[in-house]
Amino acid sequence: FLGGCSFDEHYSNCGYSVALGTNGFTWEQINTWEKPTMDPAVPTGSFMMVNSSGRASGQKAHLLLPTLKENDTHCIDFHYYLSSRDRSSPGSLNVYVKVNGGPQGNPIWNVSGVVTEGWVKAELAISTFWPHFYQVIFESVSLKGHPGYIAVDEVRVLAHPCRKAPHFLRLQNVEVNVGQNATFQCIAGGKWSQHDKLWLQVKYCFLEVFRCEKLMPSVTPEREVVSFSELFTAFSLCLFWCDACHCICTDPIFRIAPSAMQTCSHVQAHACIVSHVYISQQDFATHVKVEYRTTTGNWAETHIVDSPNYKLWHLDPDVEYEIRVLLTRPGEGGTGPPGPPLTTRTKCADPVHGPQNVEVVDIRSRQLTLQWEPFGYAVTRCHSYNLTVQYQYVFNQQKFEAEELIQTSSHYTLRGLRPFMTIRLRLALSNPEGKMESEELVVQTEEDVPGPVPLESIQGGPFEEKIYVQWKPPNETNGIITLYEV
Repeated sequence: FLGGCSFDEHYSNCGYSVALGTNGFTWEQINTWEKPTMDPAVPTGSFMMVNSSGRASGQKAHLLLPTLKENDTHCIDFHYYLSSRDRSSPGSLNVYVKVNGGPQGNPIWNVSGVVTEGWVKAELAISTFWPHFYQVIFESVSLKGHPGYIAVDEVRVLAHPCRKAPHFLRLQNVEVNVGQNATFQCIAGGKWSQHDKLWLQVKYCFLEVFRCEKLMPSVTPEREVVSFSELFTAFSLCLFWCDACHCICTDPIFRIAPSAMQTCSHVQAHACIVSHVYISQQDFATHVKVEYRTTTGNWAETHIVDSPNYKLWHLDPDVEYEIRVLLTRPGEGGTGPPGPPLTTRTKCADPVHGPQNVEVVDIRSRQLTLQWEPFGYAVTRCHSYNLTVQYQYVFNQQKFEAEELIQTSSHYTLRGLRPFMTIRLRLALSNPEGKMESEELVVQTEEDVPGPVPLESIQGGPFEEKIYVQWKPPNETNGIITLYEV
């Protein structure tokens, strides 16, 4: 978790700004806890919202997040809410990403024509890295005759790729003469479905116009990679980008160059730095290719690079990769044999979340059984991890705490507990890079047979027709004493 905005008293200085729209149409910070409302279409809590009631069609209001500079694969997620009293759509919500203060371009995400059943989570896959910076802009657009509300909350910048939205990988270099055609590929890695709409945006800087081409993807199921190949005529100066992954071409040689990235000296969870050198200046190798694959997989990818250091990114955490460098010269058969393999393993990444849907399925006097939703590598993001149960209770005004390692996959029996005791417990998922915990559970064990009455506490005295007897309760009542028998 790198940061974010919750739009409440805890994040009042998170750095967002509001641009005043037409005729006062703007975003406002709402807190229904401090100022309750009777309008059922307004959600409860603290958030940013626009009121589209009484507005003409096409009025816009902008919410600008602070400028961001990240240095690894990351994801931005947020929650949005569209509502109205008559169940008609109040308008549309668009999200833009401005890179390096450049043009706003087309929306990379939008929703319109619907009302939501409560808050809905969305993801933005970001592939722009330091020293380049970007800014996320939320835009609400009103619709005449459709009063209602559009709200945004819980904007988070996450230090890992999105779980659903595909990430676009780095574009390869392409060189052609001015006036010729250039073909390039834009590869998206991650989850992708046939319902996703993926677009390539093109800007001709001298004309200041945008053109959008819808890309027809071809899918490689094994890696869940979407590849695009489009043909364009070279202009004097232009700008290409697929979502947030962008490339620049210049004149007189039409060269598509990827964004610069900072060089790291160590292996990261999602990236690895590869260094190479030329064997001989006489070989005149015009291109260097880096080929990599997992040591257990049967697929391989090749990247053309133009510097002695190259960063492979969007890799999976805690996975062993085999990397080779190839040198090529112009003409058929100009590619030499691959160099010796470099075998390295990426680091683990923080778990995505803690154990979920944890519940107690069996409670007895001295033990209880827990059950939770099974999880795998997609959640642990490391092949070496620990799952523990942490619990505590108070007995005789003393606090007892303990932790046990869990070896099973979806259930565990906690034994050796005290009867009729209130126990607070939670599960913790940890790997070498971090730990995530489940929500806390509070349960009470069942009653058990009480312990013996202390022998030294029994006292009595005889009379003519009776014997008087008294005693103290057991040291371990194990519940509520309801009856003594003599």
